[in-house]
Parts: sequence; structure tokens; C-alpha cells
Amino acid sequence: MNRKKTIWKALLAAFPYTVPIFAGFLFLGIAYGIYMNSLGFSAIYPILMSLFIFAGSIEFVAANLLLAGFNPMNALFLTLMVNARHLFYGLSMLDRYKGTGKKKFYLIYGLCDESFSINYTVNAPKEVDKGWFMFFVTMLNHLYWVVGAAIGGMFGSLVQFNTEGLEFVMTALFVVIFIEQWMKEKKHHSALAGLGLSALSLMVFGGSDFIIPAMIAILSILTVFRKPLGKVEVAA
Repeated sequence: MNRKKTIWKALLAAFPYTVPIFAGFLFLGIAYGIYMNSLGFSAIYPILMSLFIFAGSIEFVAANLLLAGFNPMNALFLTLMVNARHLFYGLSMLDRYKGTGKKKFYLIYGLCDESFSINYTVNAPKEVDKGWFMFFVTMLNHLYWVVGAAIGGMFGSLVQFNTEGLEFVMTALFVVIFIEQWMKEKKHHSALAGLGLSALSLMVFGGSDFIIPAMIAILSILTVFRKPLGKVEVAA
């Protein structure tokens, strides 16, 4: 099979899995672009931030950091807390990314909640190259986010409504992703462990400091019980 045909088949196979993400990311990206516009930033800011940062939750946070006093250490630790979950995504994808060649660099860079959800749970069709399949899942999701942010940034000034609380749309998306994963799994050991340990950390450390302890606890538990949890079947 020639290279162009291999790439085209992988794109066609990946696209249907990203369609639900397209709907969510387009809306979220537009909301982010409008939010940046409401803070006084021109369209180039949400476009470049969505292109190079590509981490929706921290992009909302970064909008306020850009308006605050220069404090790189605060930005570093805040980013770590908000996106600490990606450490665990990376560990989970070690085996999946094997044999993907140079594509691995972009797969690591473009890894987000939605791409992780698809690439971790979906197996590429037998006739489709696994590396290219995961590459296009990641690239398409990235593209959706950039397009949405561009639209919101360019036309945000035309929208006249109160944007307070607009950043909550990212939290809403996380809830939807969790529910979808819950419905796909036949057993819910890892999900219940995550909920329980997060709730416990919230009670012990409080709302502003519970994320890192919760992530460490979840990683420890899932590492200890890696083999049993790894055998959990996912509904087709």
C-alpha cells in the first residue's frame, strides 16, 4: 500500500470518531475566543494560544495570568496543578505510542483529554496504520479547537452579552467525557477510585490545594492495581 493511500485511509477512519469532539470544541473554542476578546485581547492571541498551548483549561487561566503581574513561578505551579492529569495520560499511552516513529512527537504534544479518550479506547481498523490513525485523531481535534478560537476571537466583538462564567464550559465538557467513558465501561473500578480519592483529597486539603494530592493518590492506586484494572473490558 503506497504512503498516500495509507495516510488517506487513516484520515477517513479517524474522522468519524472526532465528530462529537468537533461539535464540543467548536463551541468551546468560540467561547474561549469571545472570552479573550472580552478581556481586551485581539484575535491573534486566542489563535496563537490555541495553536501552541493547546490545553483548553489552562488557556482560560492564562488569559487572566496575562493581565496579572509578572509571576512566572505562580504560572508554572498553576499550570502544573491544572494539567497534572496529563502526567497520567502519558503513562497510560506508553504502550499505545510504541512504533509510531516521528509521529510520536506530535502525539505527545497534541495529547488532550479528548484525544486521549479516543486513542486509548479505540483500536484502529486492521487495514489502517495505528500511528497515522492516532495522529489524525490528535490533529483533527487540535484543528477544531484552533478554528473555534479563531472564530470567537475574530467575531467576539460582535457578540453583546454578559460573559461572566463563560470559562465553566470546559468543566462541563469534562463532565460529559466522564459520563461517556462511564457508559462505555462494563466495570468502573478506575472511575470510582478517581472519584473517591478526589473527594477525600478535597475534604483533607480544601478546594484550592486538592488537585495534586488527588492525582498522586490516583496514580499510586492505579499503579499498584495496574494489572487488575488493565483487564477491565470496554464495551464496543
